[in-house]
Amino acid sequence: MPDNHDSSLAGADTQSWLKTHAINEVECLVPDVNGVLRGKALPAAKFLKSLGDRALYLPSSAFLVAIDGRYSGSIDEGFAYQDPDTRMVPDLSTLCVAPGSAGRAYVIADTFHMDDRPWMASPRHVLRAVLDLYRQRGWRAVMAPELEFYLTAPNPDPDRPLTAPVGRNGRPESVQHPYDMQALEEFEAVTRRLYEHAATAGLPLDTLIHESGTAQLEINFLHGDPLALADKVLLFKRLARQAAQASGMHATFMAKPIAAQAGSSMHLHMSIVDERGEPLFASKDGEDTGMFAHFIGGLQKYVPEIMPLFAPNVNSYRRIRPNHSAPANVEWSHDNRSCGLRVPMGGRAARRIENRLPGADANPYLAMAGSLIAGYLGIVERLARSPEAFGNAYRSRSTLPKTMEEALERFSACGPVRALLGEDFFQTYLRVKSVELDLFQSVVTSWERDHLLLKV
Repeated sequence: MPDNHDSSLAGADTQSWLKTHAINEVECLVPDVNGVLRGKALPAAKFLKSLGDRALYLPSSAFLVAIDGRYSGSIDEGFAYQDPDTRMVPDLSTLCVAPGSAGRAYVIADTFHMDDRPWMASPRHVLRAVLDLYRQRGWRAVMAPELEFYLTAPNPDPDRPLTAPVGRNGRPESVQHPYDMQALEEFEAVTRRLYEHAATAGLPLDTLIHESGTAQLEINFLHGDPLALADKVLLFKRLARQAAQASGMHATFMAKPIAAQAGSSMHLHMSIVDERGEPLFASKDGEDTGMFAHFIGGLQKYVPEIMPLFAPNVNSYRRIRPNHSAPANVEWSHDNRSCGLRVPMGGRAARRIENRLPGADANPYLAMAGSLIAGYLGIVERLARSPEAFGNAYRSRSTLPKTMEEALERFSACGPVRALLGEDFFQTYLRVKSVELDLFQSVVTSWERDHLLLKV
C-alpha cells in the first residue's frame, strides 16, 4: 500500500497522516445513485473533530438528485418536506492525497440514520450488503474492472457532435487505431499526468491501451476487493476528467458518446474464493465447478431483469446493439468477445467470468452489486447455465431490454433481487431513473428537427 494511503488510519494516526502530508482541507465524498460524488469540503481540524463528535451531516435528498442536477422528489411527501440529515462517517481506509491540489485530501464517507442504521439508498451500502451475503457463506468475491473512455475536443455546445481532440502531432485522429502504440503516444501528456495522479491517490492501475474508437482508451485495474475497487473507479473518473482538462480536452465515460464509434464499457471480471483464498470456480484438476456453472446461470437469468444497474441512462441502450462492438446477449463462452459473458483463458487460479454488459457510465458499486447478486442467486437457486455458445454470438437472439423504459419495468418487477437489495434502494433508484427518463422524453432532438420539420 502506498505510504499516502493507509487502511489502518484512526484517531491519532489520522492526525499524524494529515500533518505528514501537510493537509489543510479534506473533501468528504459520498457517491450518489448515479455515481456522482457529492459531499462537503472542510478544514483538516474540523475533519479531525468530526471523527470524535460525529457531527458531520448531509441532507438525505442528496440521494434523490437526478443526473441533470434537479431533485427527483420523494415517494413520501412528509419525507420530502422534512429532508432529514444523514450522518456522514468517513471510511478512513479511503483517505488519500488529492492529486494536483496542494494541501488537500479525499476521503469517501458512508451515510447513516441518526440511530446508526445504514442509509440503504447509498450504493456503497448496497454493495457492502451483497458482499456480506457472500461472507455469511464463507465466500469472498474478487473483481477486476476494465474501464473505457474517450478523449474529445472541448464541447461547449451540446447540440454539436463530439469530435476527436488534437494529439501531439497537431492533428486529430480520423480513423480507428486499436492497440496502436503510436496513436497512444499522441495523448502522452494526458496519460502521464493520469498515471502520476493515480499513484498519488493510491489507485491500483494495471495496463493502458488505445481502444478501437478514435481517441478511445481503456484502463485496467488490478483485481481485488470489490468495494475498494468501486471507490477507486469513481476517483479515477474524476482524475481522468481533471487530467484531460489540463490538456485542453474532455474525458467522457458516456456509454455511446459518438454515434459512428464504438461504445465505452466497464467490463467486470469476477471470481469467488473461500476464506483461505482457495478458488471456488475451478476444481483442483482445472475443471469448472458446479458453483461456477450456477453463477453463470444466475447471470443469464437475472442480468436481463436488472439492466438499469449496468445500463443506467437512456444513452446506455445505444451501445448495447449487435455488431456495435458490444454484446447484446447473455450467451457465455470461452474467450469469445461477442458473448455478454466471457470466460477468459487461464488456469485454476484465474478461472473467472467477465460480465461485458456494463457501460462505462454505470455506477461501479451498483454494477458490481448487480453482477454479484445475480451470480449469488444462481448458486443458491442452482440455476443451470445454457450450452456454451460458439461462433458469432452477435447473431444470437437478445433477451435484454432495448430501452430504458422497458429496463425499468423489468427491474421493478424482479422480486428476488428486490428482496435482497431492499426497498429503500429500489424505490429511490426507480424514482430517480423514472424522473430522468421523463425529462429525456420531453426533449425534442436534432434528429426530429432534421427529418420531421419540413416533411411531415
